[in-house]
Formats: sequence, C-alpha cells, structure tokens
Amino acid sequence: MLRSMYSGISGMKGFQTKLDVIGNNIANVNTFGFKKGRVIFKDMISQQISGASAPTGTRGGTNPRQVGLGSQLGAIDTIHTEGSTQTTNRLLDLAISGDGFFQVKDGNETFYTRAGNFYLDKEGTIVNADGLKLVLLNGGAVPKGATKLSIGADGTVSYTDANGALKTAGTIQLAKFANPDGLMKVGNNLFSPTPNSGDPESLAPGEGGSGKIVPGTLEMSNVDLSEEFTEMIVAQRGFQANTRIITTSDEILQELVNLKR
Repeated sequence: MLRSMYSGISGMKGFQTKLDVIGNNIANVNTFGFKKGRVIFKDMISQQISGASAPTGTRGGTNPRQVGLGSQLGAIDTIHTEGSTQTTNRLLDLAISGDGFFQVKDGNETFYTRAGNFYLDKEGTIVNADGLKLVLLNGGAVPKGATKLSIGADGTVSYTDANGALKTAGTIQLAKFANPDGLMKVGNNLFSPTPNSGDPESLAPGEGGSGKIVPGTLEMSNVDLSEEFTEMIVAQRGFQANTRIITTSDEILQELVNLKR
C-alpha cells in the first residue's frame, strides 16, 4: 500500500484530537477559572531511502534521503495564563491577581483551583460549590451571629462578633507549584499534583511571589473565542487535506489494479 495513505490516516487522527480540545475549550468559555488546552504535533519516524555521504577529494557530500511516515500527537498543553476578572460585588467571590491556586480539601485529599466562587455552610465553614473546604491558616468557622464579614487582599477573613469585637477566622492559604503546567485536571474546576508538577508550596497571598486576593470578583476562563474559531478552521481544513491524500492514494491504487484487464 502507498505510504501516503497511512500518512493521511495519522494526520486525520491528529486533527480529530485537535478538534476535541477546541470543542472542550469553547464549551468552557464561561467556566470560572478554566485554563484552555493546546494541541502540539510532531512528525513520526522517517523511512531512510539512502544515507548521507561525506565529501571526498573528487566528489562532494550528499544529504540523506528520507520519506516521512506521518504525524503524531506531541503534547496537549494546559495554558495557565490569567483570565480576565469579572466584578460581582459578592463577598465570597474571590479572584487571584497573580500566581497561585486556592486549596480545597475533600477529607484528607487536597485539590487546587482558580475558581473562587465560595459559600458559607451552616457551620460557618467556607466551602466551594461541591462542599470542599477552603484551606485557611489557623482557620476556623465563622460563628453564627457574626456580622460585617470581610476578606482582605492578604487573605485575612475577618468578622464582627455578637459583642461588636473584630475577630479573625483565619487566613486563606494559596499554593504555588514549580511547574503548574504539570498539574492534572480532575474535573469540577480542580487540579491535582503530578510527579512533574512538583510539591505544592503553601503561602499567604502576596508572599513568595504568590498573587493577592481580589474580593468581590471572579476569574473568567482564559479561552479566546476568536482564536478558537480560527484554530477550528485550521483543523477542519487540515482534516480535509488529509482525506484528500487518502482519496488520491486510492485513485492511484485503482489505476494500478486496472493495468491488467
């Protein structure tokens, strides 16, 4: 069979994956704290037709002759650029201006997120929409009857108790990673560490290069629709071009079959 047919198949598979990633990006264009994906391709092994030769006293050198055998998936990157900030004026809507992730706990397991839509449960604990608890340094619950709850840029959660005294419920702790691109998406706007992300470093907002808290705002998705639709057109045309390779290869094979009648 013709090598070009298999090259076309590999190209079609790659562009199918690219369209899958683009579709997921577009589906999450309004997801708070979402980080878009990007597909990278690389070429496959090349078949050696002839090797290179060195120059001699009477003849110059020659370059190798190779035929490529298609493309393959090189990487699917998560792009951790900061999304735009939307003002909500809701007290427990928090965005991070700069690097870092909110830490939320599910039992003994800790996850990391940039989505800052938090709530108070009936015990006065700050939780996300799925009930995972926000990690606070020296953290406790906001007692019933507390008023004037506020969250500062340094992550300090303050309130006024029933006697009018100003109290602190704790300080929000952010996490930084040596390689945030190595984090793994686990759904529900959450990330978990991997062997290549490094261990999390827990820091107060504004400490050690971590970002600061912006209360009353939410970080939007970093998906750019104009970019995604452009990439969709590129992927569609690339897929069509690879199908044309297969069609042309099939026509050549048909001509070969028809040589003997």
